[in-house]
Amino acid sequence: MPRTITAFSNPLIREVRDLRDKRHRREQRRFLAEGLRILTEARETGRLPRLLFHVAGTAHPLLAALVRAVEADGGEAIETTADILSKLSGKDNPQTVVGVFDELPTDLAPLDRSRSGIWLVAERLRDPGNLGTILRTGDAIGAGGLVLIGECVDPFSVEAVRASMGAIFTVPIARAGWDDFLTWLRAGPGQLVGLSLATDTDYRAASYAAPTFLLTGNEAQGLPPDYAAACDLLVRIPMLGKADSLNAAVATAVIGYEVLARQG
Repeated sequence: MPRTITAFSNPLIREVRDLRDKRHRREQRRFLAEGLRILTEARETGRLPRLLFHVAGTAHPLLAALVRAVEADGGEAIETTADILSKLSGKDNPQTVVGVFDELPTDLAPLDRSRSGIWLVAERLRDPGNLGTILRTGDAIGAGGLVLIGECVDPFSVEAVRASMGAIFTVPIARAGWDDFLTWLRAGPGQLVGLSLATDTDYRAASYAAPTFLLTGNEAQGLPPDYAAACDLLVRIPMLGKADSLNAAVATAVIGYEVLARQG
């Protein structure tokens, strides 16, 4: 029988709620994901939560399958209330299920660049919504992974995981410093393509060589000059209105699909 927790004061509820804070995520090496769709996608990739919280009395075949899989894997399914799920997720209208997952590996060295012709790289990305959207783009275009350079927003924050719509489990993530990334990149094949305003090269007129590593800079500042200088190619998206640039995630998607079309 599943355990039932209905008290906000329960120590486990406090411990899980702490995972909304970056420091506690790092200490516990775990993170939260919410929603039956996201957790089902995680299960389909072989990732199961250690703890699964769901509203008592909820009947859904996907939830039943998820509970069985978690328990068979040695995890625990816990029935609780919608109010407690709201506290765990930080939303007034929470999903009916929240999972506690072990943190995913983020080492750069194990990435196999031969698994895809497209890779995404983001430098000092600050917005969790942008990070989640870039992960979704990576999943959509079949990117081999996303490499986060420098002080990026935590990809395991509740907001980033939510924005990824499950892509956090399907697109490998690596974190690295710029110098370490360049050393790794130059040790094998790979064209580094930077999104930049400091070029006249239209992204539609450029030549892309697989594997292409598409580098997006910080939302406010773009690529630093030395990062841009290290790229094999700089491209820009023409802007016909008054705005001088697109949102970082949107720009990544636009050029990502162009690269996919060329390599397809």
